[in-house]
Amino acid sequence: MPEPAKKAASAFTKKPKSSEAVAGGTVVFEAETEKKDTKVKWQRDSADIVASEKYLITADGNKHSLTINSISKEDDVVYSAIAGSSKVKFELKVKEQQEKTENAAASSSASSEGQPQASHEQEAPAESQQPDTRQDLTGLFLEKPQSGEVTMGANITFIAKVGSANLIKKPAVKWFKGKWMDLASKAGKHLQLKELYDRNTKVYTFEMQIIGAKANYSGAYRCEVSSKDKFDSCNFDLIVHEAHVEEIDIRAAFRRTSCDGGEEAGELDFSALLRKREATQVSNEPEVDVWDILKKAPASEYEKIAFQYGITDLRGMLKRLKRMKKEEKKSEAFLKKLDPAYQVDKGHKMKIVVEVADPDAEVKWLKNGQEIKISGSKYIFENVGNKRILTINNCSLADDAAYQCVIGEEKCFTELFVKEPPVLIVQSLEDQMAMKGERVEFVCEVSEEGALVKWEKDGVELTREETFKYRFKKDGRKHYLIINEATKEDCGHYMVKTNGGESVAELMVQEKDLEVYQSIADLTVKARDQAVFKCEVSDENVKGIWYKNGMEVKASDRVHITHIGRNHKLTIDDVKPEDEGDYTFVPEGYAFNLSAKLNFLEVKIDYVPRQDPPKIHLDCVGHTPETTIIVVAGNKLRLDVPITGDPAPTVVWTKADKGKTRPPKSEESSDMEFSADLMKDGKVISDTDGRVHVETLKDHCVFTIEGAEREDEGVYTVVVKNPAGEDTADITVKVVDVPDPPQAPKIVSLGEDWCNVQWEPPAFNGGQPILGYVLERKKKKSYRWMRLNFDPHKGLTYEAKRMIEGMAYEMRIYAVNAIGMSRPSAPSQPFVPIAPTSEPHCLTVDDITDTSISLKWRPPERVGAAGLDGYTVEYCKEGTDEWVPAFEGLTERTSVNIKNLPTGEKMQFRVRAVNVAGASTPATLTQPVTIREIMQRPKIWIPRNLRQTVIKRVGETINIVLPFQGKPRPKVTWTKEGEALDPKQVGVRNSDFDTILFIRRSERKDSGKYDVAVQIENMEDKASLHIQVVDKPGPPQNLKITDVWGFNVALEWKPPKDNGNCEITGYTIQKADKKTMEWFNVYEHYRRTNCVASDLIMGNEYIFRVFAVNMCGLSEEPCTSKDSAYIQKTGIVYKPPTYKEHDFSEAPKFTHPLVNRSVISGYNATLSCALRGWPKPKVVWYKNKMDISNEPKYRMFSKQGVLTLEIRKPCPFDGGTYTCKAINDLGEAEVECRLEVRVRL
Repeated sequence: MPEPAKKAASAFTKKPKSSEAVAGGTVVFEAETEKKDTKVKWQRDSADIVASEKYLITADGNKHSLTINSISKEDDVVYSAIAGSSKVKFELKVKEQQEKTENAAASSSASSEGQPQASHEQEAPAESQQPDTRQDLTGLFLEKPQSGEVTMGANITFIAKVGSANLIKKPAVKWFKGKWMDLASKAGKHLQLKELYDRNTKVYTFEMQIIGAKANYSGAYRCEVSSKDKFDSCNFDLIVHEAHVEEIDIRAAFRRTSCDGGEEAGELDFSALLRKREATQVSNEPEVDVWDILKKAPASEYEKIAFQYGITDLRGMLKRLKRMKKEEKKSEAFLKKLDPAYQVDKGHKMKIVVEVADPDAEVKWLKNGQEIKISGSKYIFENVGNKRILTINNCSLADDAAYQCVIGEEKCFTELFVKEPPVLIVQSLEDQMAMKGERVEFVCEVSEEGALVKWEKDGVELTREETFKYRFKKDGRKHYLIINEATKEDCGHYMVKTNGGESVAELMVQEKDLEVYQSIADLTVKARDQAVFKCEVSDENVKGIWYKNGMEVKASDRVHITHIGRNHKLTIDDVKPEDEGDYTFVPEGYAFNLSAKLNFLEVKIDYVPRQDPPKIHLDCVGHTPETTIIVVAGNKLRLDVPITGDPAPTVVWTKADKGKTRPPKSEESSDMEFSADLMKDGKVISDTDGRVHVETLKDHCVFTIEGAEREDEGVYTVVVKNPAGEDTADITVKVVDVPDPPQAPKIVSLGEDWCNVQWEPPAFNGGQPILGYVLERKKKKSYRWMRLNFDPHKGLTYEAKRMIEGMAYEMRIYAVNAIGMSRPSAPSQPFVPIAPTSEPHCLTVDDITDTSISLKWRPPERVGAAGLDGYTVEYCKEGTDEWVPAFEGLTERTSVNIKNLPTGEKMQFRVRAVNVAGASTPATLTQPVTIREIMQRPKIWIPRNLRQTVIKRVGETINIVLPFQGKPRPKVTWTKEGEALDPKQVGVRNSDFDTILFIRRSERKDSGKYDVAVQIENMEDKASLHIQVVDKPGPPQNLKITDVWGFNVALEWKPPKDNGNCEITGYTIQKADKKTMEWFNVYEHYRRTNCVASDLIMGNEYIFRVFAVNMCGLSEEPCTSKDSAYIQKTGIVYKPPTYKEHDFSEAPKFTHPLVNRSVISGYNATLSCALRGWPKPKVVWYKNKMDISNEPKYRMFSKQGVLTLEIRKPCPFDGGTYTCKAINDLGEAEVECRLEVRVRL
């Protein structure tokens, strides 16, 4: 761990202390500062205290005080005093009135001792250490862990709280010490990490508890919390102070056992002092080194020791233990070698230090086997005394390698790991809408330049192999995905991923806007001529409809409609007066139109009398005197009214009933020219005034409205007058427009990736029926609206799909009629598509009794972004639909036991999974269940390790667990060799599912056959198991020296009377010179009962002893020879004794045969036998009379006459008769056995 942080100098010479007070009373906190002009600020729960009647703040020189009057229970909080950069915390404990009397004695005794109550003090820069309990609007923490101080050996807890109300995924918290040390792997005896969740407030509480703090625990810590694409972190410090040893008052520790008399009554009781001493001894107990224990312990005890000392990373423990057990050769060149590994953050500097024995030694540094040369400022080599330092500046991923330091022939190795920080997405992707054939560009910005990102479309990764379609581009920290000539197939969700986050955006491709290359033009034609309206648009596949005065034009013998490529043509042959009007071309699927006017020019040669009354000839253009003319809002309305009369009449236009006529002009100015005025809403408008005006021509009057609006709609009356009379005509003008925008839509239902939208029709339909609606949506934080349908939707509800679960969206609506599309509606309220989970599956009955039932199930296959809050369980009687909850609230477990059910009733059960979106569809049992306990035959399940003899050493604990089945609970009986067990020696514990045989300290007499019987009424099942308790053997017997010759002594002995209840595996023979009586081994694990001790020293006298060996070890006592053997000195000429050479030749003979075996399939099996013979026999193994010597499945071993055949992972096919045959020159012998391979259940 890093060096302990230095404590900042305090600005306080006297600090305020925590205190207790009674409700309604007054309390004073006092503090003194070093300097007189230092200002002190008082806070209550991190909020500044302002002087008032309740709070009295005084300052006198360097003395400061805070007085709190009329104390209430609400004042029981944490207070703090801040002076400069120092801050001290203290608490006020408020007690009720009835506690005042009870605590009076305690408070007086506390004051007499002169030891004030310890306050939780914390001194650090006020700006950085001031706790803030208010919620950070941009972070995830509701409460951040605060810096703290602790005494060595004491405990401290750091708490972090995270709100999950706005989180889609459960937050994950990591605790770090320093920059990169993850404390999750250090959890154990001195460090505990806890997690709590409050369902009511939806707040996660994470705790880090340090137990028995040490000096090296001081330093900087960091807490990081993350949830999907959100991240927050908080730094805090820990300072560990040396323990303060309190003086023990020996007089205060003595107390009297009697409280009835005075001070002298009763006897002295020293228990309080003893307890203090005992506690002191416990706290000063030396720390246990777990690694020393592990190095000395056998491998079978590793898991137990790891659990006892809180080691959770077993794999890492074994690796470290393996490294520790390697005996390193002491280096002559290095005093201190490199550490096994170093770790550094990317971009930081790293120093690698090694100490050498010779200060003048030259070293070489190698990286991945290549020597490092000096180049620029990347590598710096330093020699400081015996230290050789390699400094690597600005570490990158290329520096993540193996390094060596070489001095002559000696090397030391290390590895450098460069930790790359997670790459975060700074600028997210934006939704895109493009026209077909356009270039689309997605851009995101990450936190680090040169980072690797991965692009996906609808969950499928986009690779470099698709460069003909997609192009990837990097520009500093920005990454681009470019799609050239977008098509409809490119629609979908595009995702960019880094190792620290991801971002999703949607691409929608729309057909191109229609461009008008040639618009239709106004035409003036004469009678019986041909009129041709022609236009050209950009898309040759677009069709259209022709309208005349708002009415669709139908093809006939005289009217022809053609569409050739991009050209649309309307041809009218033999033009007649009724063909005059406004002609409009509307492309299908587009909200715009092209309009033009057809004017009919009629040449008349008539004799007109001079006194001709005025006449309005509306019928000559195909209209009745009262006719309706439809015009699109924004278009130009032109009414040509033919007028006759002599002298020229005066024309007055009025609208509705508000028009007022003006007196006609004088005859002097009338001549043969027409004059016209417009009176609208009672006002006269000149010929060229404003948007609505009248134009007078020779034979007709033109009424024009530029850019028709809704207010122009109504009945227009034209009045013509001259001295010969007057004429009137009414013309109704109807202005049609796009509809009003609908009201804001409502979201009526939600799903995993869909929602149902509902809206009301617009208040005004624009004078034309509503053809449908167009919907758009956008992400709440985005500004791009995406169109959901291109063809108008005719209903008032719509199901929007292809949304991202957990993402907030908004919707808006357009209304469409024949004229066009309205303005958008107000957006809907933001909504988040979230769906309930899928149903739980595999609901089964685990157990059933007369009044209860146990159910179990598996979690839903699909949980979704909303997570899983728990499960509800309900039941009802068969034939009814009244479901009753089995318990209140939710359960997080996947099993439940329902009690107090009616016996004999048929009941149905169901389980639902519940999350924020609601309950899932229920998982129901396939058929009703009768509440009645089911009889089950008793059956004992013998574990595989108990099917062979259980061998234990004397003094060990025997704990045998035998599981069984049977309902109702069966009766269990244990016997040994047919007799009942001794309850003083053997304990038996029975449950509903198993029985336990327990012997605390085993003895030799506990060996034998144990029988267990499980009985239910007249049904019974039995099982047997064998226990063998072994001990060390007794000493061998009758050790004799049978012969002495040359430097050799022949020994012979007999096996021990007590073999320790197991086979004697060998003997250990030792010799000793009678002069020194130091014992040395002659043979170990010797199997015979006679031997020859050779290479003895001439002139010495030897005695011998023999130990017997079994699986428990050497015998306690040896058998020592009564006689000694003297090795005589030989003469100058050695005369070897003559003796008859012994013939050791012997035909093969099996001293221990093969034994029939039954093994489990999949586990290695061995067959063993013992063989004797000379010359050494040739051994051949057979299976079912077939030679298996060259089969790779079998391995043959021979060691000191013991032959072993190993069968690797046998299967049932490997069962059969196995034969071992031995052959030499004197004969042959064979043994066989039967092997049965059983299938694993």
